[in-house]
Amino acid sequence: MGVELRNVDSLAPPPGYSHVAVGLGGSVVFTAGAVPLDARGDLVGVDDPVAQAEQVIENLLAALETAGARPENVAKTTVYVAGSS
Repeated sequence: MGVELRNVDSLAPPPGYSHVAVGLGGSVVFTAGAVPLDARGDLVGVDDPVAQAEQVIENLLAALETAGARPENVAKTTVYVAGSS
C-alpha cells in the first residue's frame, strides 16, 4: 500500500512536509503541522490563545476535507501546547 501526500490550497505551504498523508485506498489519513497560521503564513491571534486555537481547528478541518474526511472520522489526536515565558 502506498501513500499519497497532499497539501491544502487554503493553507500556507508547509516547510518540508505535507499537510496530509492518505493511505492509498483512503482508509487511513494522517494530518500534520496544524499551527495557527493563515493562508499567507501569518500568525493569527498574536497573544490570543483562543484565536490561535480556533485557527488551528479551521486548518485541521481544511486538511480533513482535502482527504475526504470529516471530524467524526477522527480516531486519535495528539495536541502540543506551547507557551512563552
